[in-house]
Amino acid sequence: MRAGQGGHAYLKEWLWWAGLLSMGAGEAANFAAYAFAPATLVTPLGALSVLVSAVLSSYFLNERLNVHGKMGCVLCILGSSVMVIHAPQEEEVDSLNAMAEKLKDPGFIVFAASVVVSSLILIFVAGPRYGQKNVLVYVLICSVIGSLSVSCVKGLGIGIKELVMGQSVLKNPLFWVLLICLVACISTQINYLNKALDIFNTSIVTPIYYVFFTTAVMSCSAILFKEWNRMGADNIVGTFSGFLTIILGIFLLHAFKDISFTWDTLPLFLRGQRGGPWGKPYVALASQEAETEGRQAGRGSQQSIFS
Repeated sequence: MRAGQGGHAYLKEWLWWAGLLSMGAGEAANFAAYAFAPATLVTPLGALSVLVSAVLSSYFLNERLNVHGKMGCVLCILGSSVMVIHAPQEEEVDSLNAMAEKLKDPGFIVFAASVVVSSLILIFVAGPRYGQKNVLVYVLICSVIGSLSVSCVKGLGIGIKELVMGQSVLKNPLFWVLLICLVACISTQINYLNKALDIFNTSIVTPIYYVFFTTAVMSCSAILFKEWNRMGADNIVGTFSGFLTIILGIFLLHAFKDISFTWDTLPLFLRGQRGGPWGKPYVALASQEAETEGRQAGRGSQQSIFS
């Protein structure tokens, strides 16, 4: 039974495990980044993985990277650079005790409860009815739960830093609670992301998942860590501008992935029966060399007639 129908036959495939382990190695580095940098900065930079995947696929898998894809790659780089410049540079939570105080905040408790309730509704109510038809159902499950998993990763990263410094972190119950919640969240994300990728096209799932996941993480980070309170208006505008630029780049990278369009093929589109402003079809203009050859051919035919 395929993943889209609730099966787990992919667990018997070595290629799936190779991909999972490779992704795990990358997420380990991502895990370390959350321990030393704000989640508002780390999460949006995940768009660079989409960029690298597109470039490597064009070389090793012979996938086509057209003009739209190249423009999308450039926009992802520009958006990421803008976010790095304007993202918050300081981190407020530096210990598990401070993390525990943050978790007791009423705003975060309401947010976490909303995430759990909405996830249960999507899993048990919307999933069986609309999961096979609407891509947003499974993607939303992965995104909203992903916001909590990033918070758990942030707390565990802080705990590991304290453990390296010689503090007795393993005796703190919060460390194990965060670890259990992280395993549960990641397992749920992998399950429903596999279902979404099995049912729908990757070029549809990837950009939608990135947008919803990053938005959920930034919202959770703003509520839990309040990183936006120390940012000026210019930095907030710059961060959102960079994020929107990355979204546009990913859209160009995936939405026009299967369209064969290059600068050299532009005249082919102009020769099509596409009506102009006055209902007349567009006609491609001949190049200067073609006009010269046409004139010479015309003169030659006239000379042959008169001779």
